[in-house]
Amino acid sequence: MGVFTYETEFTSVIPPPKLFKAFVLDADNLIPKIAPQAVKSAEIVEGDGGVGTIKKIHLGEGSEYSYVKHKIDGIDKDNFVYNYSIIEGDAIGDKIEKISYEIKLVASSGGSIIKSTSHYHTKGEVDIKEDHVKAGKDRAAGLFKIIENHLLAHPEEYN
Repeated sequence: MGVFTYETEFTSVIPPPKLFKAFVLDADNLIPKIAPQAVKSAEIVEGDGGVGTIKKIHLGEGSEYSYVKHKIDGIDKDNFVYNYSIIEGDAIGDKIEKISYEIKLVASSGGSIIKSTSHYHTKGEVDIKEDHVKAGKDRAAGLFKIIENHLLAHPEEYN
């Protein structure tokens, strides 16, 4: 098994506490509402919403995939860190065992820097194509912008 690591950063004008509430803590409700083309719905299939919980995310019409299962590996509400893994679904195919993510929100000039680290755990010796990773990064960046725009349009939410 190989592990390939990719890091990326995004910036946002939204401060970490508000962005964390929207993007992590309320994502299962917010994202299907404001970005149904990305996510149709999310349901807990095991657990109570905390560490160890497994969620099935039904992807929207804008996705080439139908679903993924996320396992929550860690939530640090005080430091705005969220760790989860995609453990199942057509998005990971048959060559990847799982993709683990760490999302960390850091305060910066009244807004946030969103630091994302992805670990692709492959089955055997498999090369991860750069265009596959770039497509994932582009989707994530687009979703962050949709959430940011929603929070700017509705500043009363997530205070």
